[in-house]
Amino acid sequence: MHADPESPPSREEAQLLPDEWLKVKTVATNGNLSPGVYYPTVTKRNRLHRHGITRRTRRRAILKNGECNILKSRISQRRLRFLQDMFTTLVDAQWRWTLLVFTLSFILSWLGFALIWWLIAFTHGDLETDHLPPMQESSNWNPCVLNIYDFTSCFLFSIETQHTIGYGARTTTEECPEAIFIMCLQSIVGVMIQAFMVGIVFAKMTRPKHRTQTLLFSKHAVICQRDGELCLMFRVGDLRKSHIIGASVRAQLIRSRTTKEGETLSHYQTELQLNADGCDGNLFFIWPITMVHRINAESPFYGVSAADVLQEKFEIVVILEGTIESTGQTTQARSSYTSSEIMWGHRFVPLVTYNRERQGYEVDYSKFEETTQVDTPLCSAKELDDFYGSQADRRSIGYMAVGSPISDDIIVRTSLSTKAPNSPLAHIADRLVVDAIRRASLTNRPSTVKYPPDFFNGSEEISSSSEDENEKEKKKQKS
Repeated sequence: MHADPESPPSREEAQLLPDEWLKVKTVATNGNLSPGVYYPTVTKRNRLHRHGITRRTRRRAILKNGECNILKSRISQRRLRFLQDMFTTLVDAQWRWTLLVFTLSFILSWLGFALIWWLIAFTHGDLETDHLPPMQESSNWNPCVLNIYDFTSCFLFSIETQHTIGYGARTTTEECPEAIFIMCLQSIVGVMIQAFMVGIVFAKMTRPKHRTQTLLFSKHAVICQRDGELCLMFRVGDLRKSHIIGASVRAQLIRSRTTKEGETLSHYQTELQLNADGCDGNLFFIWPITMVHRINAESPFYGVSAADVLQEKFEIVVILEGTIESTGQTTQARSSYTSSEIMWGHRFVPLVTYNRERQGYEVDYSKFEETTQVDTPLCSAKELDDFYGSQADRRSIGYMAVGSPISDDIIVRTSLSTKAPNSPLAHIADRLVVDAIRRASLTNRPSTVKYPPDFFNGSEEISSSSEDENEKEKKKQKS
């Protein structure tokens, strides 16, 4: 298999080559090749291929706009199942189909009852020449409906009856009982059609789905250290003044998994634990919030490093649920992040500041997607825990004191002093971690070193424990 030219290893190799090697050299027409000159093989490209665009497509279950990328096929009795739930079908349908059904429902009902009125008049003899409205007084004829000449008159009378317009020119008489029954039936049917169609249009216009257009998710998720732990973070925001009541955010990881029996679960879902500023439940969603997933031993990303993120294929689906304050309806906004949309070693920039002129907190949404690069270990959280061990207060890279320059040998020796000389964890203190610690040591920080509270009590605890053991031995000897 050929290596992908857009992959990181290929880009690094291309940077190591001199410019002469990167220039494409054409092969001579006579077939003579000069020794020591590299002639790359030229292949025919497809017309649709453009430079800078990779052919690989990221598979998504949830698109960035929140729509589900699910195609359903081979459903038995699909039309019958959807027609049985006509209301939901019309609400979910596009506007052109809803308006088409709305218009046809009224026109067909008018035409249907107009035909019934025409049949009543025809069977009663009201459409004969001697029984038309100009000749009714002379012939002493009592019709079922007054002022009916032809089918057009029946259609106009159908519209007036169904919508209770009542112009007064055409009315039913006591001559035909069937005409009275049809008049009552058409009034009932007209009210039902109008209520049904108006309900569909109202439900379609007030769907909570439109509220999600003003709920924002950051385009990228970031991974950096927070309180000494690697954390996966993304940002959510609301553009409206009317808030989301009882907002809660969930995240699910979708990736393939192989069971102990060898079964491959291609779309295995794992729930990710999220919190925001110490709030695990409902959020007070008044400004943009950064959701945090701590990568600890319970996280599925516990053994994933920065290099693994580029190689693995997974999708993180994020879901925001809550009640709309203005309508009281429940809404749900969705988005997703693939492995290519996770930025390792970045942190979101603060965007909430206090405006003294306007006397209120101002949210600058131009910084909603803005991130800044920070020093972050490239190893996994599991390797980071094994490296630091129980030194919880020294987990952050910026913990080292500032004062004198620190060499690579001192950093490696001090970091591995608590480990065994032949420990397999020694390879974790690589050059990247050393460079990150050196950069952190050159920042402007207090020159005092902050030690853990129990840092100097280790020897005392050991001595006290040894004295207790000696006293116990003495008691045993006396007994």
